[in-house]
Amino acid sequence: MRVFSKLTELSLSSQHQPLPQRYSTAVMTIALIVGAVLCFRIVEPFIPSLVWSLTLAVLLAPLEKWLRRQVRSPGLSVSITLVIGGAMLVAPVFFVSRALVNEIIGSVDLIGSLLTGDHWQQLERRQPWLTPLMEWVTRHLDLPQLLNSATNRLGEWSAGFLQGSVTSVINLLLTFYFLFYLLRDETFIRHALARTMPLNGQEFRMLADRVVNTIYASVYGTVAVALLQGFLAGLMFWFLELPSPVFWGVIMGLLAIVPFLGAFIVWVPACVLLALNGQWVSAVVLALWGTIVVGLIDNVIYPILVGRQLAMHSMLSFIAIVGGLILVGAHGIILGPLIVAVTLALLEIWRSRLDVEQSPPPAEKV
Repeated sequence: MRVFSKLTELSLSSQHQPLPQRYSTAVMTIALIVGAVLCFRIVEPFIPSLVWSLTLAVLLAPLEKWLRRQVRSPGLSVSITLVIGGAMLVAPVFFVSRALVNEIIGSVDLIGSLLTGDHWQQLERRQPWLTPLMEWVTRHLDLPQLLNSATNRLGEWSAGFLQGSVTSVINLLLTFYFLFYLLRDETFIRHALARTMPLNGQEFRMLADRVVNTIYASVYGTVAVALLQGFLAGLMFWFLELPSPVFWGVIMGLLAIVPFLGAFIVWVPACVLLALNGQWVSAVVLALWGTIVVGLIDNVIYPILVGRQLAMHSMLSFIAIVGGLILVGAHGIILGPLIVAVTLALLEIWRSRLDVEQSPPPAEKV
């Protein structure tokens, strides 16, 4: 301690001149860049949870503000909002996951019964023109072995699904943990960001509004397109007289919300089962409808909905959405448009500042 205090006294009593301003600024800039990179690496594992917590905070903010006026307690209003938001989010996920797993297990047994026993002979008697195809399949394919391989792969997929479910539960808990503070301390966070960012009040409000509008557009565009896909897929199930068209329409609509999944998780196995049952026309109709109408409609409607609300070209919004999904995964459906929208907003601010600097000064009155 004595050595440390002596060194401190020597440093305080030294007559060295401070570094010039430009060198000090350069050192600070380098330290800031290094710190920003290290902070990003620290925050990187939490980016999915932070993105979804920010999304939910924007969507649930009106409800939380209304509850805060009623109960006059920020902690209580935020807690009630979290319970409501959790129920709205977890219930559909649990419903879809349970139905999907049950149908997968049931489909394996059904396919097994279709590929064994007298089914092929019955199908050949009903559809004689399939005889050459069935003979080729029998000669070149070992159907029981294929079924066994598919069952093993299903077991591997189930293990991976279980592991992914554990990771999803952890991310969900982190999302609601961050959401609590984003809702409770919204004013403090806004003021801290406004003081930190090199923007004036009007520019910061414009940037914040752009972020909120992007999140609203992305979420509501996703939900609207998913509802349309579920309705169209369920409509074809009803037209082909498949069982429970309303139920499967709801399931396909909910699956369409999830990135990298979609309604094809349901209608593709339905096509396979129809074909194995000899209903080739229905299988082809369902496959064409699912591929052309249900599968491609989101690539057309979603960019239009999002781009129109953000005053962004449909092609640019499509690139932002698909590029975000490819770059960062499921949360890219929010993060991709958000990055593009924020970048465009900063570009507008920069352009407006240049216009102000380059505009001629007002003429003096004589």
